Amino acid sequence: MTLHADAAARLAAWAPPGPEQVALREAYLQHLGAHPDAMLRECHPDHLTASALVVSHDHARVALTLHARLGRWLQTGGHCEAADPDLAAAALREAAEETGIDGLVIDPSPVLLSRHEVPCGPVRPAHHLDVQFVAVAPRGARLVRSEESSDLAWFGVDELPTGVDDSVRDLVSAGARRLRGTP
Repeated sequence: MTLHADAAARLAAWAPPGPEQVALREAYLQHLGAHPDAMLRECHPDHLTASALVVSHDHARVALTLHARLGRWLQTGGHCEAADPDLAAAALREAAEETGIDGLVIDPSPVLLSRHEVPCGPVRPAHHLDVQFVAVAPRGARLVRSEESSDLAWFGVDELPTGVDDSVRDLVSAGARRLRGTP
């Protein structure tokens, strides 16, 4: 199965948590149907991306990166690559690259979708159609900042840094709900 086909199948099978998420899922599926290159950054002005909220082994903390270019605290994630076998694998690759953590375990079902404007590509306005997952770090995981970040840190799920936007807060809440009751 191609990355494009995986994204379409994964989104079609996903049960969105509310009406706004249903509308986003339908928009993503329409975009995938209209653009064979929808998974790649070369698709302008919009393309799908994959991100993962990295959560500590005890589900008490989340790893956020201070994006060097945007100057905002965000979950890990970014552009899909043609070699990514599927959408969850793309999110997992990005999470491992941006946190330096080996042994992350990703839930293969999306948690949320987030469409946001970005300074990406030659056409404006441009949007990332982000598919957001949650990944759990192994006990004792240590963060290693990548070149994409100005900073990288663990934050309590109820103690996010000042200035974190609502999309990140929503993802942290959704991730905590998803993990509730799991080891």
